[in-house]
Amino acid sequence: MDFSRVLAGPFATMMLADLGARVVKVEKPDTGDDSRSYGPFLSDRSLYFARVNRGKESVALDLRVDADLALARSLITAADVLVENFRPGVMDRLGLGPDAMLEVNPRLVYCSVSGFGHTGPWSQRPAYDAVVQGMSGIMAITGAADGPPVKPGSPVADLSAGLYAFGGICAALRGGGGTHLDIAMYDATVSLLEGAALAWLATGIEPGRIGNAHFAIAPFDTFSCADHDITICAANDLLFGALCSALGLPGLLTDPRFATNARRHADREVLKAELEGVLRGGSADHWLAVLEAAGVPCGPISDIAEAMASEQSKARQMVVDAGGLPVPGQPLKLSAWPDPGVRPAAPALDEHGPAIRAEFAG
Repeated sequence: MDFSRVLAGPFATMMLADLGARVVKVEKPDTGDDSRSYGPFLSDRSLYFARVNRGKESVALDLRVDADLALARSLITAADVLVENFRPGVMDRLGLGPDAMLEVNPRLVYCSVSGFGHTGPWSQRPAYDAVVQGMSGIMAITGAADGPPVKPGSPVADLSAGLYAFGGICAALRGGGGTHLDIAMYDATVSLLEGAALAWLATGIEPGRIGNAHFAIAPFDTFSCADHDITICAANDLLFGALCSALGLPGLLTDPRFATNARRHADREVLKAELEGVLRGGSADHWLAVLEAAGVPCGPISDIAEAMASEQSKARQMVVDAGGLPVPGQPLKLSAWPDPGVRPAAPALDEHGPAIRAEFAG
């Protein structure tokens, strides 16, 4: 049962649907999920909605109406999983909270996704992805060192919460169900701080913004060539040696400033200037070929068109057809489970309502 809307919850249930689960999506009558009105649109259909709701069934229920509320209870009683992303307390007030529903369905995996979780002083705060990104610290560490905080281009708070919800649901089902999962977008995003959080925990010093560099490894950054930037990640002494040899800079290997990763990181701006002094003498394509031949992890800075149309995306079916609409594919590749390039469409509002009412009423 999917009582969620917009992104975090629907993203989790989309992955369940892709792996064969029957997902019944409960929507508001007349308007449905808010994301039905979000662009981009193709033939008057929202790709936003189509992507995360493909393969689901839709029933429109007004939970303020007794008959619809009773049908919702019947659906939950028969379900293995319930996902909702209302503000904490809303489902309790409807009589559909985790305690009540686990009493009537003891095997149920009840997953609540919210901005800040069901406990703590912020639990009742409304939240969207950008609000959580700002409060979690992720914006503070994103962007150039001399620039303002920047929101990452992808909605990482929503998507990370959806991923944690999906993983938690699968783990709970494996354990036999009968639990309430409390997933907070805030928690999920804080968990992604990684190197910046570790730096502060170790030193108590705010790490700040360092652009595209890594908080603990160097050289691990974007570098300018004659025409385009590329990414180079030499994360250990062996790779650093291969990089210096490929660029014709053997002197860097005996320079005490770059003798260890810790020293390279401390002098990363000096090291970057040394490397770019050579890289700017050739094209990105030239240096990518040289570095790949040397076994150095590297890559171009692709735009969206290049990423979507790449040979790798095609080979991995990372763009699929969902009811005639192109949408991102499923990254989970299971040897025992098909990964079709054509997926079921997202439902029209209340498309399955009559059948679901006939199946579950009473």
